[in-house]
Amino acid sequence: MAKARVQFICQNCGTAHQRWAGKCDSCGEWNTLVEEGTAGGIGSGPGSLKSARKGRAVTLTSLDGDIEDAPRIVSGISELDRATGGGFVRGSALLIGGDPGIGKSTLLTQAAAALAARGHRVVYVSGEEAVAQIRLRAQRLGVASTPVELAAETNVEDILATIADGKRPDLVIIDSIQTLWTDLADSAPGTVTQVRAASQAMIRYAKSTGAAVVLVGHVTKEGQIAGPRVVEHMVDGVLYFEGEGGHHFRILRTVKNRFGPTDEIGVFEMSDKGLREVANPSELFLGERHSKAPGAAVFAAIEGTRPVLVEIQALVAASSLGTPRRAVVGWDSSRLSMILAVLEAHCGVRFGQHDVYLNVAGGYRISEPAADLAVASALVSSLTGIALPADCVYFGEISLSGAVRPVAHAQQRLKEAEKLGFGRAVLPSGSGELAGGIGAGSFQPTALADLVARIAGSRRSRAEETD
Repeated sequence: MAKARVQFICQNCGTAHQRWAGKCDSCGEWNTLVEEGTAGGIGSGPGSLKSARKGRAVTLTSLDGDIEDAPRIVSGISELDRATGGGFVRGSALLIGGDPGIGKSTLLTQAAAALAARGHRVVYVSGEEAVAQIRLRAQRLGVASTPVELAAETNVEDILATIADGKRPDLVIIDSIQTLWTDLADSAPGTVTQVRAASQAMIRYAKSTGAAVVLVGHVTKEGQIAGPRVVEHMVDGVLYFEGEGGHHFRILRTVKNRFGPTDEIGVFEMSDKGLREVANPSELFLGERHSKAPGAAVFAAIEGTRPVLVEIQALVAASSLGTPRRAVVGWDSSRLSMILAVLEAHCGVRFGQHDVYLNVAGGYRISEPAADLAVASALVSSLTGIALPADCVYFGEISLSGAVRPVAHAQQRLKEAEKLGFGRAVLPSGSGELAGGIGAGSFQPTALADLVARIAGSRRSRAEETD
C-alpha cells in the first residue's frame, strides 16, 4: 500500500511546503507550518483519486447575449444596502470581516430581523455563541419577535442538512467561518484546509440553490481577514467593518463586489439599542469642529459614489530631538513624508526642526491622493499659527514637482460642501466649470507655492486691517 503523501501548510497564507521549516518562504511568518495530509483540502485533486470520471463537454456561448439584472434581497437598512450595491444578491456569497467586538454580529442580527419581518426566510447559524446569547442580543436590539431561525452548530454537513429541510432560505448567515469544520478534511477547525473546504461547501450551496450566504470572518492583528486569501477570491463580495474603540460610529467598507461598485461605505452609529444609520456622515465627522484653531482643514472626499467631508488636523511643534517625530492617524505615513518634502523643496517651508502630528478627525481613514492639498494646508496653517477660513474646503493631488493636479468628481465634492454651508473652495485648476456660490469663491492654484503664499498673505492682510 502506498504511503500517504504529507505536506506542510502555512496557516497564514495557505502555501504548501514539502518539508517542515520554521519560517514560511511565501509570507515570511514564523511557526505557521502545520502537517496535513493530501487526502482532502489543499493539495488534493483529481490526481489523488484512484479512479477519475471522464469529463463531459460543456456548452460554449458568445459574449453577445441578453443580460439579466442580478435579483436582490433588499434589507431596508439603507446604509447596508448601499454598501452591498443595492441589497443581497440571490445565489451569492458575501464575506464580512472586522475586529472583535466591532459590531458584526449586531449588524447581521438587525439585518436578519429586518429581512424576516419582510417575509423572507432567514437562517442564522452561530459557531461561537449559544442560542441563548443570540436571543439576549435580539432582546436588547428589540427584534426578538421576528421569525429568524437560529442554530448553534459548527459541522458543515449538519448545517447543510438542516437548512435543506423545508423551504429554501433566502439568507443564510454563518458566524463565523473560522469555527466551521467538515468531514472531508482531517485538520482542526480554523486551519487553512478547514476554512477553505467549509467556504467551498457554503459557496457551492449558494450557487446551486439561489440562497444568499453571508460569512463572517475574523481579522488578524494586521487588519486582514484571517485564513487564506483565496477565500476572498472565492466569494462575490468582501466587506470590512471598521471603527475605533474610542468613537461611537462604525464604517462598513466595500473592497470587492462582483455585482456593484467597490469602495462604497455605509456609516452607522453604535448605541445601546444597536447600530443606527447615519444618513449624512459629513455632519457626523464635522460635528465637533473648532473653526478658529490653526492646523485644521476640511477635506472633501469621495467614497465610492458618496461625497464625505472630514476634518484633517495637523500639529507642528518645535522638537528637541535629533530626529523629529512623524505620527499619522488615518492617513498614509509615506504620503505625509512626500508632502513634507515637497513643501521644503519647492515652497521653502522648513520642518526639519519640528515634530509633525497628523490626524483625521473621528477615526476616519483616507486612502485617496486628493487629500494632499488639505494636508499641506493644515501643515502650513499649524506651522505659521494662521487659522484657515472656516467656510473653505480643500481637495487636490500634489505632484513631486509641486504642481497641483486635478482629481475626479470635483462637482460632487463642491455640491456636498455647498449643501453643508461652505462658501469657498481650494481646488486644482482645470477641474471643470464651477457653478453656484461656492464656485465664485474658489481659489485654483497651479502650484503648491501659490497656496502657501496665499496662506502667509492672509496674516499680512489681517495685520493691516488691525492697524
